[in-house]
Amino acid sequence: MKFSQYPYERPDISSLEEKFFSTVKKIKRELVIRDIVKCVDELNQLRKQFETMATLASIRYTLDTQNPQYQAEQDFFDVHYPIYQSWLVEFYKMVWTHPSLYEFKSEYGWQFIKLADCAIRCFNKNIVDDLKQENQLVSEYTKLIASAKIEFEGKTYNLTGLVPFMQDVNRDRRLRAHQAYLSFFVQQAHKLDELFDTLVKLRTTIAQKLGFENYVRLGYLRLSRVDYTDQEVARYREYIRKYVVPIAQILQERKRKRLHLDKLYFYDEKLKFNSGNPTPKGDPQWILQQGKTMYQELSPETAEFFTFMQENELMDVINREGKASGGYCTYLSAYKAPYIFSNFNGTAHDVEVLTHEAGHAFQMYCSREQPLPEYYMPTYEACEIHSMGMEFITWKWMELFFKEDTEKFKFDHISSALTFLPYSTMVDEFQHIIYQNPNYTPQERKQVWQTLEKKYLPYRDYADLPFASQGGIWQAQSHIYANPFYYIDYALAQICALQYWRWYQEQPEAAWQSYLTLCKAGGSKSFLELLELGGLSSPFDEDTVRSVVEHAYQWLDQIDDSKF
Repeated sequence: MKFSQYPYERPDISSLEEKFFSTVKKIKRELVIRDIVKCVDELNQLRKQFETMATLASIRYTLDTQNPQYQAEQDFFDVHYPIYQSWLVEFYKMVWTHPSLYEFKSEYGWQFIKLADCAIRCFNKNIVDDLKQENQLVSEYTKLIASAKIEFEGKTYNLTGLVPFMQDVNRDRRLRAHQAYLSFFVQQAHKLDELFDTLVKLRTTIAQKLGFENYVRLGYLRLSRVDYTDQEVARYREYIRKYVVPIAQILQERKRKRLHLDKLYFYDEKLKFNSGNPTPKGDPQWILQQGKTMYQELSPETAEFFTFMQENELMDVINREGKASGGYCTYLSAYKAPYIFSNFNGTAHDVEVLTHEAGHAFQMYCSREQPLPEYYMPTYEACEIHSMGMEFITWKWMELFFKEDTEKFKFDHISSALTFLPYSTMVDEFQHIIYQNPNYTPQERKQVWQTLEKKYLPYRDYADLPFASQGGIWQAQSHIYANPFYYIDYALAQICALQYWRWYQEQPEAAWQSYLTLCKAGGSKSFLELLELGGLSSPFDEDTVRSVVEHAYQWLDQIDDSKF
């Protein structure tokens, strides 16, 4: 069935609740594991019914945030999803107190029990209204960012549409494009500050109602981080500062020389080469066609997967007015179908997004027969290994997209992978400080950002961009509003993805089998357990970080980037 044919019907909450708890009671009464499994399967069907409708509503809303019908359905789930969460928590509590708890563990694995524990600790009935408000605020941010209509050189663009001009070879045009882009955030500064302030205080209230001092620990539990804490993450950030920040400074200096500039400013950073950035040599449909060839040649599994995605209209990649910004992959469990959302804009990022989101989608496709919804995908830091790993595994086929720009693309891809690490860890430290100090004023938050930039991005100079130089640029990072503490997952996964980059170059078959094993495991294991399963080294090990980034830099150092 094609995505356009998927029927949508707003769930009858009362009827669904009755069926849900009737099934939970049946599970509670059963003692024989094969009978328990039958009842859990029955419950899973109810869960798929609700979650698929919620996902359909969310996808359609992000495809067109200006559609009042889609807005109404998103509003419905913003209000009712916390109620559904409360049902799940009751199910999890029942599992934890079930006489056959260890039979559950034997059948489904210990990870399910640990995930249930996280969910229980993240919820009580006193926070339902708060969760509804949090959902509504995040949807409001999404709509606000999507609403951007910016005049530039006689035409109107949204934020994504301006990006190609922000990396133009003409320096004056780059500057003007950055000024236009940031003008939206200047105009919306009060609203953005107000939204974030409300979110921080609301999340702090939720945490305190649940017995936590502040939101930090609750944020980790919400992300189901069961085998590491903020202490391990703090040490990881220090590894990045120690090993990667100096390399990032060197790479920025190399770029300054390549661009023949006396001084590298922020508005120069998106331009990578004087000859222009690498770009895909065709329109979005052409890119997807090259993607089909790539995945047919990569493996039988990816060939089947990508055919499924294309034949069933499970990708929307065209940037247009009213469409939410960014890109994501989600899962429609009732149809065992991943869905890819992105906004192509004619830059190399189109191909990176295609391979990145296809990595997520391929994992979900591989995990579609997992026995529990909790296992359709792992925790986020492991999810990002699939996506970022796919970016590097597909290097062999980049010539399909970039033609004569292929080597230029590869140099930039590795260079950007390294320079991204300090930024992503800075975002994480920023959030830790903010949620430990929820009463900071908007100005104090911006001062924190400025201080962290000196620590992680010492080379950055905003020059003639006052909004950015005054510490406001973080407001363009949607994760900070919508998904607290998620962003470090990209940094953790990048260290793992770079391992796949090296491994696939040296032993492609072994690397692919590891990657495939990881995808098939879905969320059945924790992050560190999945690394062990795939034969990857942990980013929490200092030697791993050092060796991975040094190898990547050595590869870059062998290339004469002045020729590009």
